[in-house]
Amino acid sequence: MNVELSVVMPCLNEAETLAVCIKKAQGFFEHENITGEVIIADNGSTDGSQQIAKDLNAAVVNVPQKGYGSALRGGIEAANGKFIIMGDADDSYDFNNLMPYLSKLREGNDMVMGNRFKGGIKKGAMPFLHKYLGNPVLSFIGRLFFKSKIGDFHCGLRGFSKEAYFKMELKTTGMEFASEMIVKASLKNLKIAEVPTVLSPDGRSRPPHLNTWRDGWRHLRFLVLYSPNWLFLIPGLLLMVFGLITSTFLVSGPVSIGAVNFGVHTLLYTCGFVLIGFQFILFYGLTKVFTVENELLPKSNKYDRLFKFINLEKGLVVGLLLVIGGIVLSILAYADWQAISFGNIENTSVFRRVIPAVTLMLLGVQVILFSLFFSILGLKK
Repeated sequence: MNVELSVVMPCLNEAETLAVCIKKAQGFFEHENITGEVIIADNGSTDGSQQIAKDLNAAVVNVPQKGYGSALRGGIEAANGKFIIMGDADDSYDFNNLMPYLSKLREGNDMVMGNRFKGGIKKGAMPFLHKYLGNPVLSFIGRLFFKSKIGDFHCGLRGFSKEAYFKMELKTTGMEFASEMIVKASLKNLKIAEVPTVLSPDGRSRPPHLNTWRDGWRHLRFLVLYSPNWLFLIPGLLLMVFGLITSTFLVSGPVSIGAVNFGVHTLLYTCGFVLIGFQFILFYGLTKVFTVENELLPKSNKYDRLFKFINLEKGLVVGLLLVIGGIVLSILAYADWQAISFGNIENTSVFRRVIPAVTLMLLGVQVILFSLFFSILGLKK
């Protein structure tokens, strides 16, 4: 018979709660007349969890590579169902109540996320830091960076079609797997729905595998690294625009704001802002090419236009012109120095040529080197 729904549970020493989770899922199949299966993705249990699952006629998939993401990927890829619902085997989620997920999947959604903040978090089910800081902050960053409407990025109970799973091309092996799934689904424009989900205290006597600070950092790191716009482009543009505007004013002469005077020393810093901002923008371009060419991020029309607009020849020409501009300013500064018989430079007007000259030459060299490396990264095209 064709399996409609596979319930996949990652497992690492869950003997205390595994049986009740399997029985609830099987009871759901029977009550709703659904052709389903329970897959236990075992990640090296030593407490007899595997035998418990086999005694209850659940399929056991042994996943030797450690990690939450590794276990789930092993279980999902072994599943036979058209739809998959994944959930923790700690009895914190009610596998008796999976119909809202399945209904949304049957309606044509690629993914269905649970939202614990809408469904309810029972007393003692979530640590204070997770409830009021970790989850809200990371979910907000995820919505901001990836234009997602998901309210709870880290709900462990979620469903998706097997077809959508392969479209997402998931890579991570740890707890950040949960974030990657939503990020990839959003970037690939998959249809995502959300349902309220109740979170209960888990039934284990031991502490959870989740480490608050380590796993929180892994989620944050993943969100930032997968969004080069926010990591490199936006900070770079802000720094560079600020540096260019302030440098333009300071090149013409000192600027006074109240009793504070800004002169050539400030100009040195503002030109530094231009260089730093430009470095950020260059790293954005290189990161974008690397992540797309290595299939970490999906390719877009904007990406193809990037290669039409930026190429080696244009980069070499622009870089050379910037270097020439810097040389011209250097010659003018040299003439000013020569006019005082190469003595001590006390006139700050010379520095107003030297500092922009050095800045232009550095920008030119950066553009040339970037163009060369950009072309190497994009050789596949």
